[in-house]
Amino acid sequence: MSQGLADIGLVGLAVMGQNIVLNMNDHGFKVCVFNRTVQKVDRFLNNEAKGTNVIGSHSIEEFLSKLKTPKIAWIMVKAGSAVDDFINILAPAMHKGDIIIDGGNSEYDDTTRRVQALKEKGILYVGMGVSGGEDGARYGPSLMPGGNPDAWPHIKKIMQSISAQVDGEPCCDWLGNDGAGHFVKMVHNGIEYGDMQLISESYWMMKQFLKLSNEEIGQVFEKWNKTELDSYLIEITYQIINFKDKNGTCLIDKIRDSAGQKGTGKWTIISALNEGVPVTLIGEAVFARCLSALKDERVLASKIFPKPRVIECQQNKEEFIEWIRKALYASKIISYAQGFMLFKETSNKYKWELSYGSIAMMWRGGCIIRSKFLKNIKDAFVKDPKLFNLMTDQFFLKALEASQESWRKVVATAAIEGIPLPCFSAALAFYDGYRSEFLPANLIQAQRDFFGAHTYELLTKPGQFIHTNWTGHGGDVSSSNYNA
Repeated sequence: MSQGLADIGLVGLAVMGQNIVLNMNDHGFKVCVFNRTVQKVDRFLNNEAKGTNVIGSHSIEEFLSKLKTPKIAWIMVKAGSAVDDFINILAPAMHKGDIIIDGGNSEYDDTTRRVQALKEKGILYVGMGVSGGEDGARYGPSLMPGGNPDAWPHIKKIMQSISAQVDGEPCCDWLGNDGAGHFVKMVHNGIEYGDMQLISESYWMMKQFLKLSNEEIGQVFEKWNKTELDSYLIEITYQIINFKDKNGTCLIDKIRDSAGQKGTGKWTIISALNEGVPVTLIGEAVFARCLSALKDERVLASKIFPKPRVIECQQNKEEFIEWIRKALYASKIISYAQGFMLFKETSNKYKWELSYGSIAMMWRGGCIIRSKFLKNIKDAFVKDPKLFNLMTDQFFLKALEASQESWRKVVATAAIEGIPLPCFSAALAFYDGYRSEFLPANLIQAQRDFFGAHTYELLTKPGQFIHTNWTGHGGDVSSSNYNA
């Protein structure tokens, strides 16, 4: 073990923390580690970190004493009160210019609060999204830092060295002040929810409607991974579907169909509702997991409710598989377009000046939603940094046009057959709503004014709010106009 102070310290030796430490060691950075259960420190040093330059500590005082100035303490603990607990332990022993990094999935409002509170004490706080799972943490994650910008020059070399690299560029760059880093990670996770649900719906349509075997479905996904759908999630999907347990049977068919969640998808749709951004696909992905959790109720309901009269598929299977592929691609475009709409609205609100092309670049490697598709998003925003909606870029406009007929056929067939495709359907409904010059919201506005005097605007006089006495005895006084 070499002597001398560590370049950085890490608190929290669960699997992600351990792998990040080993990653930093591989890149020539000396790391000091600490864990609340101190036995984990010794166990790590004697096993996974044996023979490395990693050094241990058994108290916060010892941990901080072994760090170079400015001291950089990276926390990898469960989001919420555990983060505040460690901040309250670390901060009193730190000095002006020292840095705390939170690499967990914290809510971005919490990060903003912590940045401001620690700024008053002279401590630089960073909230950094980390994506890529265990493998990414070990060999190159996507890192999304934001917070106090004065910290970036001190941590930039370490973070960009250990992150994934694509075409020689690191999948890590500074995103903005306060909670910007954790906000981008939150939306990343929301899009991840959508991607996973869309892939699952594709799988379900092939299994339930086309009656393909697991082997055939696995082959389809493997083939799709050589198209514009090339991605980490498609790659692991065909590996999962092909996986056999010790009895030689497909494990996928034995897994209970009740999906869990940790909250980042929910936070994304709450944030979108607060900002008035219609991230309908991510919303349906979250609610699909909620519905899946009602397993016992669904089992009972399946015995009560009548099933649609299912007609045996007369469609050429290869052709219908291609329709599903196009529907998946089009829906994926909608998912990302909605995510970037939320970025734009929130960035403007908080004056973060997010670089959308850089975000797409950061996601091209290391993270769970990494895919070939992200280069097209990066190119779209490089070509036009003020692009008002991703769908209007010529590349994506043409892709949606080429997929539209197949997309409609898949959604319509699923509705007739009684096969739930909530995200395919939500994506198509959003597309049709977004491309419509007129929507029936005029009737909603009239209804609101009729029963509550909430006023409405005329097409010829936008911005002027009018109340009509619809019944002749309702009066001319209107309520205050506001949007909630």
